[in-house]
Amino acid sequence: MSHQTHQYGPTAPPGGRPQDATGPETAPHLDFQGTTPYEDYVHAEVLTHLQQPLSDDPGEMVFLVTTQVMELWFTVIVHEWETASRALREDDVPAATAALKRSTRELEALNASWRPLSGLTPAQFNSYRAALGEGSGFQSAMYRRMEFLLGEKSASMLVPHRGAPRVHAELEEALHAPSLYDEVLRLLDRRGHRIPVEVLHRDPTARYAPSPQVEDVWTALYAAERPAGAPDRPGEARGDADPELLRLGEALTDVAELVWRWRNDHLSATRRAMGAKPGTGGSAGVAWLEKRAAKTVFPELWTARSRV
Repeated sequence: MSHQTHQYGPTAPPGGRPQDATGPETAPHLDFQGTTPYEDYVHAEVLTHLQQPLSDDPGEMVFLVTTQVMELWFTVIVHEWETASRALREDDVPAATAALKRSTRELEALNASWRPLSGLTPAQFNSYRAALGEGSGFQSAMYRRMEFLLGEKSASMLVPHRGAPRVHAELEEALHAPSLYDEVLRLLDRRGHRIPVEVLHRDPTARYAPSPQVEDVWTALYAAERPAGAPDRPGEARGDADPELLRLGEALTDVAELVWRWRNDHLSATRRAMGAKPGTGGSAGVAWLEKRAAKTVFPELWTARSRV
């Protein structure tokens, strides 16, 4: 891309005046036989005509678009975590770590999606809440795939999707597949860090439960780390640090922290908009979100830190 033309329009060259996009110096292509190449790639017309508000309240449009944006970010993050899982199966730790690091930037963008809704008052939300009917965020299939990849498995969460065969099949496959953390632990075991057999061969459809032995492995990995130039601690032998695995552990910790922030931002926005009232779709609303916000993913990465 030249310094004179931005993809959305003209810019000024250094020390010069802005050039007209229709001027002879830039000469963009404006006449196409069909739709523009931009439209063919992005499908913007489809995206910008998906909104079908069900009330006359102008605030519903913001709620609807924000929710749809979140769904798109869910899709990208699932792609990144599946990419990381595949790389871990292939023992490609740098590729897995790179995918996880990309997902942290995407999680930050996802979390920022709460901002348009974070100041909703009860009266503002009530003006279009009835339009949601029994619709609720916990019914999001793509978010459920995110949770399954994090090890938060529950077969009952497939029930709402029985009427959508393709979505149900994708969720069932995700339910029975190893989680991202399962793949991490299998990699650690292949690298010589002994993971209990019952953890390696656990039921993949069950929610992950913390393991003291897994905590021991992460403790040993982090205890072996020494900052450059740091002296050995008295009476303690210097272990063999594995920088690659430490980078993986830190990328996972970043993901876990941002997931925790997502849950807390969801809780805060919901509490502000509707207090302790029951949620749509029959959920317990804030009470259910409080339980979710209290949980951490990849738990031994957190508990191990107290022992280093």
